[in-house]
Amino acid sequence: MRDRPLIGVSTYLETARWGVWELEAALLPAGYPRLVQAAGGAAAMLPPDDPAYAAGVVARLDAVVIAGGPDVDPARYGAARDPRCGPEARARDSWELALIGAALASGTPLLGICRGMQLLNVALGGTLVQHIDGHVETVGVFGRHGVKPVPGSLYAELVDGEVSVPTYHHQAVERLGEGLVASAFAQDGTVEAVELAGPGWVLGVQWHPEMGADLSVMRGLIAAAS
Repeated sequence: MRDRPLIGVSTYLETARWGVWELEAALLPAGYPRLVQAAGGAAAMLPPDDPAYAAGVVARLDAVVIAGGPDVDPARYGAARDPRCGPEARARDSWELALIGAALASGTPLLGICRGMQLLNVALGGTLVQHIDGHVETVGVFGRHGVKPVPGSLYAELVDGEVSVPTYHHQAVERLGEGLVASAFAQDGTVEAVELAGPGWVLGVQWHPEMGADLSVMRGLIAAAS
């Protein structure tokens, strides 16, 4: 049997409880590895680490996924903190920015999901809107809304027109990072996908494909990694 592409997925670092234990843990919602596996890849967890090791880690992978999670520290894009911005996750910011930089430098296929898309934008010099209304219907519950692809984009090649996607976010892209172009929008004009112009495979999506049944985005990543 042919080896499946190895897809590294970044993780949370949180205090968690299981059995009799309550300890710090590297966490990844099961939807992420299940999505990778369903699309034909093998998932490897990439918990926060020393950023100096990022290039070596990426060199051993076929593709990288930057997972969703907490808000990006506004200091990373030179902004004052809005009171509605969530708590800092400095270890994740540093590690995932290093993973993004290593993937871009090596041409390794890269997918950013929600926070991952926002961090990709920040890594390339872009900025974020720290709070928007209307994209979280109920706290702790994923909602859905439509996203419309930009014709001719990488994302548009993966889907058949406008699709309904699982969503849960209160931040969004403001100014696009260098080289990034918007490749999908919500009905209210919010940027829902970005991609890097050029020959490589670099895509960020604002929604959470791991919470749905649509494999198109992950299949695109797996194909690029194969």
